[in-house]
Amino acid sequence: MRKLKSIGLILASFFISGLFIQQKTDLPPAEIISKANDLRYGETSQGIMEMTLVRPKWTRSVSMKMWTKGTDYSLVLITAPAKEKGQVFMKRETEMWNWIPKISRMIKLPPSTMSQGWMGSDFTNDDMMNEGYLVDNFNHKILKTEKFGEMDCWVIESKPKDDDDVIWGKKVSWISQDGIFTLKTESYDEDMFLVKTEIASEIIRMGGKNLPSRFEIIPEDNPGNKTIVILKDIVFNQSIDDSFFSQQNMKRIR
Repeated sequence: MRKLKSIGLILASFFISGLFIQQKTDLPPAEIISKANDLRYGETSQGIMEMTLVRPKWTRSVSMKMWTKGTDYSLVLITAPAKEKGQVFMKRETEMWNWIPKISRMIKLPPSTMSQGWMGSDFTNDDMMNEGYLVDNFNHKILKTEKFGEMDCWVIESKPKDDDDVIWGKKVSWISQDGIFTLKTESYDEDMFLVKTEIASEIIRMGGKNLPSRFEIIPEDNPGNKTIVILKDIVFNQSIDDSFFSQQNMKRIR
């Protein structure tokens, strides 16, 4: 009788574990993408970052402050080095602007520049302008589950909706089942050739959340090149008025 009870308990525990795994796996892929995006950006965010461009013969670092609100508004202030200090990039809905204080010039970035490197990095202007657009502008499908590092992940394929003008043919994301972290993203062009890979790591407690603090962008066609972004500090979900994201504020933000 005891043996039967033990077997029953074991079977019950397997059944409960199976239900839990099934519930996690049954999350719609769009919801997984949305949860991962919310973890990274929240309703609003204010942060400090350092970006390092790594090339075979040199490296260069850029420090910046950033503010975001939803997927429509973002503003980045360059704080170092001295050569670029004071430059501001702003996304407001469908437009992206660059304020260059040294020549007192406000530049609207045209759509043709979206695939170009931002500040000479392996991030594109499209990455900076459209952070978070993956949620609504793509259709999502879970391809499989597999480990990335030590973490069990959903592997999700995201393809742009027919009516959306985006520069990517598809993205493939590895999102952890525990914590909903986006740990790896592959970006493919319209011919489905891999263009670059982003890897997130060094999960720490920051801004009241556990989240990755180190991001590497590795271009496929330039061996030895990569861009590293370190998140130094971040605060989430503090009120930011839409008027903060204006050309007038670009000129006076510090």
